[in-house]
Amino acid sequence: MMAGKGLAVVTGGSSGIGYQLARIAVEEGYSLVLCAHGDDLDKAAGQLRRLGGEVDAVRADLSTRHGVEALWSHLQGREIELFFANAGLALGDPFIEQKWEDVADRIDLNVKQTTSMIHKVGRVMRAQGRGRILVTGSIAGQVPGPHNAVYNATKAYVNGLAWALSDEFKETGVTITCLMPGPTDTPIYDKGLEDTALHDMPKVDPDKVAREGWDAMMAGKVDVVPDPASRLVSLFSGVTPKAIGNRLNEMMAKRRD
Repeated sequence: MMAGKGLAVVTGGSSGIGYQLARIAVEEGYSLVLCAHGDDLDKAAGQLRRLGGEVDAVRADLSTRHGVEALWSHLQGREIELFFANAGLALGDPFIEQKWEDVADRIDLNVKQTTSMIHKVGRVMRAQGRGRILVTGSIAGQVPGPHNAVYNATKAYVNGLAWALSDEFKETGVTITCLMPGPTDTPIYDKGLEDTALHDMPKVDPDKVAREGWDAMMAGKVDVVPDPASRLVSLFSGVTPKAIGNRLNEMMAKRRD
């Protein structure tokens, strides 16, 4: 397969939803820049190349300014057709028991790098007069998050940013779509949510989530919640008393004794 539709960029693209989005991009004929920080980046890039993709792998820690600059340096001067802001990590445990360095790292990764890259890519796409951006938010951004407060709060920011920019980008030829999955079978549950009910609950396949996100992005939709259970959570999040929402989330996110 020869890539002929232009460049797609996926952050957090070596596993989970990000990898599945990258796979779809390759199968649809886009060349690919795959950015991640973990040890599985090279393996993921190799798998995508075996599918026929033109894949550049960029190893960068996007929770740092240096990582963002490294990715952007790789992209400068290139037209970008699709951008997937997918990198993010959870952080469990009660807020004041977390190390501040871990809190700051999650905020930098989930919020700062997402905002920075969308700002840079958005300018490129506006100058082109075309482009599509998919932001991986979360249904967690619509509900309280005891014992997972930083993650839920950062995803509330990401959701809100995408919703606002979808309006600002009107008449520019650029669209932005917020993908808001519920529990999905990705490594995020092994990086901060071990020994919790969230870790053990049934989860949606990441390929299904990625496909619904891709289709919504290509249709220019503002957002998409990809599974029925999460759509119910989204529907009732605005009317459920916060005390009830807090209690439910605590039951799911609190570590077992």
